Amino acid sequence: MVRLRPHHLLCMLTFVGEGYNPAFVANYRRIAARLSAGEPIEIVSGPDDICAPLLRDENAHCLAASVVGRDAAALADLGKLLGCELEAGSVIASDPALLDRLREAFSAGSTRRACAGCEWGGLCDRIAGEGYQGALVRGRRLNPPETAPGISARPRA
Repeated sequence: MVRLRPHHLLCMLTFVGEGYNPAFVANYRRIAARLSAGEPIEIVSGPDDICAPLLRDENAHCLAASVVGRDAAALADLGKLLGCELEAGSVIASDPALLDRLREAFSAGSTRRACAGCEWGGLCDRIAGEGYQGALVRGRRLNPPETAPGISARPRA
């Protein structure tokens, strides 16, 4: 299972192989391959599998209050989009239907509050504007199209 903090559910949509340093990029490429193969996602609070190579630095931005704020905004927007209460421990199926839904919302701007002020915003705008060509997280349809993406979370009241 891939462990992701909430705002990384947005970042994964536009990851094209750029990052903070070579170790970060190599790690993220491995995670993108796992997500593309359909490995489930567990939402976590705080640093996740993508953050791992950066945590050696005691001043890692992964621990900053601004990043925690990004997570809160992403969690709220994604829960609204998916119609459920997402929280740490929620599990989401990483499948083409989910990726399509997330990309559509990202392109429309309905899930981008977490992106405000992010240094990668310009790159993400370009990737989304180009139809996500080159994005490394690619779903492959493993189930019949009528199978809905699995989400293990509380339904919204």
